[in-house]
Amino acid sequence: MFQSQLSTKHLLGIKYITKEDIELIFKTATDFKDVINRPIKKVPSLRDVTIANVFFENSTRTRISFELAERRLSADVVNFSASSSSVSKGETLLDTVNNILAMKVDMVVMRHPAPGAHHFLAKHIDANIINAGDGTHEHPTQALLDAFSIQEKLGSIYGKNIVIAGDILHSRVALSNIFCLKKLGANVMVCGPSTLIPRHIESLGVTVSHDIKKALEWCDVANVLRIQLERQDIRYIPSLREYAQYFGINKQLLDTIEKDIVIMHPGPINRGVEMTSDVADSKQSIILQQVENGVAIRMAVLYLLAGKRN
Repeated sequence: MFQSQLSTKHLLGIKYITKEDIELIFKTATDFKDVINRPIKKVPSLRDVTIANVFFENSTRTRISFELAERRLSADVVNFSASSSSVSKGETLLDTVNNILAMKVDMVVMRHPAPGAHHFLAKHIDANIINAGDGTHEHPTQALLDAFSIQEKLGSIYGKNIVIAGDILHSRVALSNIFCLKKLGANVMVCGPSTLIPRHIESLGVTVSHDIKKALEWCDVANVLRIQLERQDIRYIPSLREYAQYFGINKQLLDTIEKDIVIMHPGPINRGVEMTSDVADSKQSIILQQVENGVAIRMAVLYLLAGKRN
C-alpha cells in the first residue's frame, strides 16, 4: 500500500527518512510540476502557514528556490539573514529562532554552518524544521531533486550506475546523495583526488575511483561537484588548473566514452574547472532540469511536512 504521509515531522537529513518517504516526496513533486507549468502557478495549500527562511550562511539558489516554492503554495514568508541580524552581535541560535517563533512561525527552513544545528533546534522548538544545508554534513532537498531528476530522465534509479565526482570531502551534497541513491537501489561511485575523498567512505556502500575517465566509462550518470575552496583551510590540491587537467570533464573526454551519460551539477558551476561550458550546456546535461525540479521537490517537502504539524 502506498504511503500517504511522511514518517517524520522534520527533514533533518536523508539519513533519517525512509525509502517510502522519498517515493512519496517524488510522487507529490510530480503533481506540483504540473502546477508550476500552468499559467496560474499558485495553489492555496499553505495559505494559513507562516514559514521562516533562516540562513546563517550565504545562499542564492537554495534560498530563492525555497522562497519560490513557499509562495507557489501561498504561504506567508519571512526571510532572515544572519549577516544583517543580532547574530552578528552575539545572539545564540536558540534565541534567534525563539524570537522568530514568537512571531507565530509554523516552519523553519534553515541553513547553518554547524553540522547538527537542525537536530538541536528540533529538540527545542515545536515548528517543523527543514535542513537547507548544515556545514559539510547534509543538504537533503538537493539530494532529493538530484535523484528525482535522474528518475525523470532514466525512468528508474534502481540498478543504475551513478558517479559523484569532485570535492567529496567538503560536500554536504555528496553525503545526502549517497544516502538517497543507496536507499533507491543505485550503484554509487565517488571519484576525485585522494585528498578530497573522505577516509572510510566505502563503509557507506560506495566504491572509490581516482580516474575520471574510468568512472565515466562505468556510469550512467555523472553528478559533478564544485571544488569548495571556501571550506578548505589547507590546500588539498596543487591548483585549480591541475585539478581541471586531471579531473575536469570536457567535450573531448566525453567523446571518448562510447555511450551518452547524463551530466548533472548542483551549482554553482566553476566553468573550466570541474567541467567546461560545452559539457554544461550540452544535450547530455540536465542541469537546468535540476533547477526546475528543485522548486517542485521543495513544494512537495513543505506541503507534506505541513500535514505533520501538531
